[in-house]
Amino acid sequence: MTAFHPSTLMPFVFTAGIGWIYYRRIRRQFGRQPYQHKRAMARTVLLSLVTCGLLVAAVALPKVGLAIVCGLGLGAMLGAAALRWTDIEASEGARWYTPNPWIGGALSLLLVGRLAWRWGQGAFSQGGAQVAANASPLTMGLMATLVAFYVVNGAGLAWRMRELATPTAGSTVG
Repeated sequence: MTAFHPSTLMPFVFTAGIGWIYYRRIRRQFGRQPYQHKRAMARTVLLSLVTCGLLVAAVALPKVGLAIVCGLGLGAMLGAAALRWTDIEASEGARWYTPNPWIGGALSLLLVGRLAWRWGQGAFSQGGAQVAANASPLTMGLMATLVAFYVVNGAGLAWRMRELATPTAGSTVG
């Protein structure tokens, strides 16, 4: 009989944790959501720093540089489009928003699909330095698209919520 060692469960625990994170992210793309300003701003600031890192990576890794820049541009455009179709409202003493489920949901599922594909190809079985050296342009472009989408969408949502908190005479929110 072989001895059970807790480290044999780590890949499963790690995979379940990542799955839970993606489930929560995708769930936020559907239905009416409460707006939490501090969380939204923290997320937007953190993703803005990631955007700066992606720009550095675009310069340092010429193989994926064009994919990152294109992904950032596409993500910014998709974030602005999704923001346009996001409904916001103030009711019950709180601010709420209903995101466009199609754009955010599709981007999230594309990322999950791409990560599953890369995992199936063995990209994550190597060390961390090996993965960075063999960065796929498609994966990096998709990651840049998602990051830019969430930065533009988060900043725009904060802007719209601020306008909702201080409505001007004769304006409507929608």
